[in-house]
Amino acid sequence: MAAWVEGRVIERIEWTPTLFSLRVAAELAPYKAGQFTKLALEQGDRRIQRAYSFVNPPSTPYHEFYLVEIPSGELTPSLGSLQVGDSLLVQSQASGFLTLDEVPAGRDLWLLSTGTAIGPFLSMLADGEAFHRFDNLVLVHGVRKGEELSYQPLIASFAAQYGERFRYVPFVSREPWPDTMAGRIPAAIAAGLLQQRVGLAFSPEQSQVLLCGNPEMVKETQQTLLALGLTKNLRRVPGNISAENYW
Repeated sequence: MAAWVEGRVIERIEWTPTLFSLRVAAELAPYKAGQFTKLALEQGDRRIQRAYSFVNPPSTPYHEFYLVEIPSGELTPSLGSLQVGDSLLVQSQASGFLTLDEVPAGRDLWLLSTGTAIGPFLSMLADGEAFHRFDNLVLVHGVRKGEELSYQPLIASFAAQYGERFRYVPFVSREPWPDTMAGRIPAAIAAGLLQQRVGLAFSPEQSQVLLCGNPEMVKETQQTLLALGLTKNLRRVPGNISAENYW
């Protein structure tokens, strides 16, 4: 069993009334960009735990997690009440295979996410290896409301550093919002609208696609990409599509 260590909140970032990030100091085993660990709090004689991806690249001296507070949830309201200096438990060993060393070679890397599942992709982009391996990187982030488009300064820094090699496409599904695409990611792919906006096509020869988000988005987008001729990436049979459900 993986060991638990005590972590301490060193910073919290408020994005919206229900979206926040915690930066935590803790002694953890080495991990890779794209992986996740578990956070926990003791509540009476119970330890309530949930998995959360690292948003930070592994090189930073802290560990950052992007969370949505679910009012009826067992853990997130308590995590949401943590302030700087408060402690929590962190599993010392990371998990997960949505990492670049599991991704075959390609020209274009598409990172398609919804909600807080943008976290592991921000970790990958900040880590920098993706920009060494791929010519073009496309970060797609789907949210319900425009205010949920978090991490804009970090995303802008990728655009400033890598120029036209990096494209960012936000989707807002429930209200009009400037400079975003309306609707849902799989529908935009099926209609060719996302490809048109980015100026790149999905192709078995050139594309690697990572999906991370709610299971419905992951399933529908995967089906849409399979219809375009892409294949699932398996260890025994390399392909184009790698996916992780975010709950």
